Amino acid sequence: QVQLVESGGGLVQAGGSLRLACATSGRTVSRPGMGWFRQAPGKEREFVAAINWSGGSTYYADSVKGRFTISRDNAKNTVYLQMYSLKPEDTAVYYCAARSSWSAPRGEDECDYWGQGTQVTVSS
Repeated sequence: QVQLVESGGGLVQAGGSLRLACATSGRTVSRPGMGWFRQAPGKEREFVAAINWSGGSTYYADSVKGRFTISRDNAKNTVYLQMYSLKPEDTAVYYCAARSSWSAPRGEDECDYWGQGTQVTVSS
């Protein structure tokens, strides 16, 4: 069983920053593409950012482009989401996801494994 465990969420004021981490453990997924998604209260889960196995290709939702950065450390089996200039509308549960393919997942249906999520709350 592949396990994804997110950490780093919390409460931050608008304009602040947070770094989320997602550690993969358990059964190894060979060269997985990784992504971050989020779900705000009363809304559908949406794509935030994704990165391919090598880290050479990254993708972002328009709403976070220029403020969030996705990266990975394959030696540590960990993917990160650095979030700057946070806004109240970034408040959501953030989920890490992995796909059994080296390319970056940009849709929920492309993901094979999910973490439990970590809450990010941005106060105004």
